[in-house]
Amino acid sequence: MLLLPLLSLSALWGFVLNLTVSDGQALLRANTLYETVGVTSTDLGLQLQAERAASATSMGKRGRELTAQRERTDTALADFTEAVAGTDDDRLRKTLRDTTAELNRLDAIRAAHDTGLETRLHTIDAYNRLLDTLFRLYEQLTSVPDLPIFQQASALQAMSNAREIISRESALVGAVLTTGTMAEAESAAFTEYVATRRFLHSRAVSTLDAELRAPYERFFAGPAFARFAEAESRIAVTGGPPPIAEEWTEPVAEVTAQLDRLSATSARILAERSASVSTTVVTRIAVAGGVGLLAVIASIVISVRFGRRLSSELAGLRTAALDLAEVRLPRLVARLRAGEDVNVRKEAPPLKVSGAAEILDVAKAFAAVQRTAVEAAVGQANLRRGISQVFLNLARRKQGLLHRQLGLLDGMQRRTHEPDELEDLFRLDHLTTRMRRHAEGLIILSGSAPGRVWRKPVPAIDIVRAAVAEVEDYTRIALQHLPQAAVDGGAAADVVHLVAELMENATIYSPPSTMVQVRGDAVSNGYVIEIEDRGLGLAPEEYARLNGLLVDPPEFDLADSDRLGLFVVAKLAARHGISVIVRASPFGGTTAIVLIPRGLLVERTALPLAEPPKRDRKPLALVGGTTTTPTHKGLPRRVRQANIAPQLKAPEPEPDPRPERSPDEVRDLFSAFQRGTERGREAEAQEGDL
Repeated sequence: MLLLPLLSLSALWGFVLNLTVSDGQALLRANTLYETVGVTSTDLGLQLQAERAASATSMGKRGRELTAQRERTDTALADFTEAVAGTDDDRLRKTLRDTTAELNRLDAIRAAHDTGLETRLHTIDAYNRLLDTLFRLYEQLTSVPDLPIFQQASALQAMSNAREIISRESALVGAVLTTGTMAEAESAAFTEYVATRRFLHSRAVSTLDAELRAPYERFFAGPAFARFAEAESRIAVTGGPPPIAEEWTEPVAEVTAQLDRLSATSARILAERSASVSTTVVTRIAVAGGVGLLAVIASIVISVRFGRRLSSELAGLRTAALDLAEVRLPRLVARLRAGEDVNVRKEAPPLKVSGAAEILDVAKAFAAVQRTAVEAAVGQANLRRGISQVFLNLARRKQGLLHRQLGLLDGMQRRTHEPDELEDLFRLDHLTTRMRRHAEGLIILSGSAPGRVWRKPVPAIDIVRAAVAEVEDYTRIALQHLPQAAVDGGAAADVVHLVAELMENATIYSPPSTMVQVRGDAVSNGYVIEIEDRGLGLAPEEYARLNGLLVDPPEFDLADSDRLGLFVVAKLAARHGISVIVRASPFGGTTAIVLIPRGLLVERTALPLAEPPKRDRKPLALVGGTTTTPTHKGLPRRVRQANIAPQLKAPEPEPDPRPERSPDEVRDLFSAFQRGTERGREAEAQEGDL
């Protein structure tokens, strides 16, 4: 029963103390801002008004008077900028930033004026925007804790705004008097100034209290303001300047001087009122602080006693939550990605905490969130597993059909000897080979192996040639120096697929008229294959992103199917420990570097060198010096047994009645030899698949 009254009393006095302290802070803030930003911004506004008037009367010129005024403006601007830099008021940060950004346009406004290409109205409007920014800052500086004083300060600020409008009228009419004519746009702008000034004066007078309003009412009813209002109305009605300049300049000078005196007097009266408010605020702070001290001490003692127990309970809840977020959930996600089955009930047990009812409620709510998170992770893993299985089933079916199609094409090639038909069959065979690579890509993305393996090591040159055969634009790929090396048969198919994907990418993202250069080299830690194109290349940050993906491939995202081949390369590289990086080429394109580790290479025994001949060879001679029938090119024919001893000569065979083969027959013969070689390699590959 004692706790609630003490806490209520402490809260009440805390509220009172907060109000009084906040009032004191507001007064301190207002005084600090006035002494720094307020003083410098006011001086800057006066200098900008003077520069605006001087610029309007000297368009395209930069006389000594304008130059001197600009120097004064620059000095005031430097003081204001220094004051802004030393201000750390959060409430004014955005306003000061906007004001500084707008004032940075001053140099551009001056440059446009000096060229003489801008109109005087455009120049005046540019300065007006700078001053509008300062006046918005003035409104933010009007911040006092007393509402009546704030209302009177706002009314006086409206009077200052009206004074700025009169200054704009004076600048515009002064510029017009230099030429004697007023453009239609200038007349419209002047009329708008008059309407704005009347509205601001009317609103400000209606808001001021009796003491501050009386001097302004007497001034507005006096002869000086009447002459100004008459001259103002005459210009607005006629749309042109007065015939005599003094009819405008003298009333304006008298009105602005009296308005400045009234503004200073009103500000002094308002400052005296603010001083009394400050004294009241300080008194309230002292009373509230003294009387509320006892309640604060009592509440502190009780809060510490109960806070220790609450802190212990919250610490237990925090430990359990951190264990879930930083240990259990990441470990669970890693297991799901590895394909393990997860029991949701076992992996998401309720949090074991004790304490007040509120702590237990929070623990139950957090346990529900934990269970939902685990179920969502398991569901997402099951969805990915299902999609991968769909990919695998479709790819396996497609792979089987493609193998059958390749077998049919091989049989057709064996039975066909026409060059044109062989060319069409080769194109179809090439297309089927590419389709098989795409099917194997789906198998790889599903997390499985394509199944093609060789029992024997495969030479590096055959690896590269097989990859070229799987690329659509294979005629643009040029093979350069490729030293001898052999890749383990178990990894050969994956290496072929990896290199083919990089070659395909190089041909797609480079101009059709350029060649893709492929070269290899044996290095200390493996075998390197470089694929270089002459495309446009990428930005450095894009190369960094792609290399990061190749080093640590993420989960395949169905929405990012544009870079399907890159995901396949990353998966194959991670499976065999192959390093793949991409970087800018010196020729402006992209170079892909594939480093096959030494563990995938197989040492091949070199063939022994042939022994040198035992005797010197003699040049071939014709038999008996007789002349033989030349070839169709006119070259001499070689005569069998022309350079051996007569005792060793074998009986001469019967002459061959068949005529000499034509060039077309020779070409067909070598084509048949090439097809036989290719069939032999494919047969060996099929044996490896089995």
